[in-house]
Amino acid sequence: MKTKILFVCTGNSARSQIAEAFARHYAGNILDVYSAGLEPSHVNPRAVAVMAEKGISLDGQWSKGLEAVSVDDADLVITLCGDADARCPLLYGRLGRRHWPLPDPAKATGSDDEVLAVFRHVRDDIEHRVQALVGELKTT
Repeated sequence: MKTKILFVCTGNSARSQIAEAFARHYAGNILDVYSAGLEPSHVNPRAVAVMAEKGISLDGQWSKGLEAVSVDDADLVITLCGDADARCPLLYGRLGRRHWPLPDPAKATGSDDEVLAVFRHVRDDIEHRVQALVGELKTT
């Protein structure tokens, strides 16, 4: 039986989408991975662009709310923003809940290059966290 991971953020547009894609990429078939948002909107085009730089496509992913995923079946819930952490106090899986406090790259300001630099920084932080998580789950 695969471990089910749910990544939750406010809009399910960037951070949780990136985490879902990296988890699918690094975990192969050992995890079932989902993402959802408290207020789903759309997949941010800049998230798509910075993931494409890593050779990972967000094709097939869409912004969805908690009602669209099997929250009760999640083994581990990971919140990626303070809003989700504060508003989802009862979301726990069999393996618990973790919070990865990450800045919202969609709120970055400046030139396109400056905003993309923020998206890349958040992407790289998520990638390292997901790699560590997958390594941890492979040993349990």
